[in-house]
Amino acid sequence: MKHSQRGEFYGETNKTICLEGITLTDTVYTLPKVDWHYHENAYFTFILQGNVIEGNKKEIYNCSAGDLLFHNWQEAHYNIKPDGFTRGFHLEIEKKWLDTISLDIDNLEGSLKISNPDIKLLMYKVFRTSKCHEINTEFTTQTLLFEILSKLQNSNQNNIHKNPKWVKMIDDLLHEQFAENLSLDYLSKTLDIHPVHLSRNFSKYFDCNLSEYVRKLKVEKALSLIALQKQSFTEIAHQCGFSDQSHFIRCFKEINDVNPSEYKKILLQKLM
Repeated sequence: MKHSQRGEFYGETNKTICLEGITLTDTVYTLPKVDWHYHENAYFTFILQGNVIEGNKKEIYNCSAGDLLFHNWQEAHYNIKPDGFTRGFHLEIEKKWLDTISLDIDNLEGSLKISNPDIKLLMYKVFRTSKCHEINTEFTTQTLLFEILSKLQNSNQNNIHKNPKWVKMIDDLLHEQFAENLSLDYLSKTLDIHPVHLSRNFSKYFDCNLSEYVRKLKVEKALSLIALQKQSFTEIAHQCGFSDQSHFIRCFKEINDVNPSEYKKILLQKLM
């Protein structure tokens, strides 16, 4: 089985940034299929544009723009690229870096598809940092990565310790219906939970209130739609459930620190 070395991903590498214990790789997928292989380090795969199918010994993931996977080290998998342009951003973590921060990720076994919007929004920030040629790129990336791994571990621990059933139910519902005109009354009746209990306890499991979580889901979806380059910002705002384009731009910048047009320029800047 093929063993991929640090910074080695299959396709056309646009850019590689080697930091202390961390490697960032921007890759265009050019091969229709990559057979079973594994990487020597743990890493994230963040699909920026296009689609890819990834399979491991337990699951098959159909990924599109905005999807995020985590692979622990030496996890065997294969990739299939459907027709069309596909681009991925990889963040690779060496064990020596994890040792310096005393963070053990061995409990994050195999491969995981991540739906947590906080983690995905942080990964967008890592990507933007890699494109902005900042003097403190290494410090910013390390700080963001520590936050990503901490949230990923907390999420995994919550699953292990069995959150109340309604937590997964409302998360699934919000991921499916975030663009709709949701109300606390509708959610409480759908989930058969008292609205006071739902409102009071939501932040205990999601680290923010209900309306903030919905905004994050809307902005996360908008980021993936921008990558498709098929819709105007007005159309994206409508599809994601914002009241108008101004509301969309305001929420987008509040969460991402850049406005939609600035992010689009970063995403579509000449590949290096």
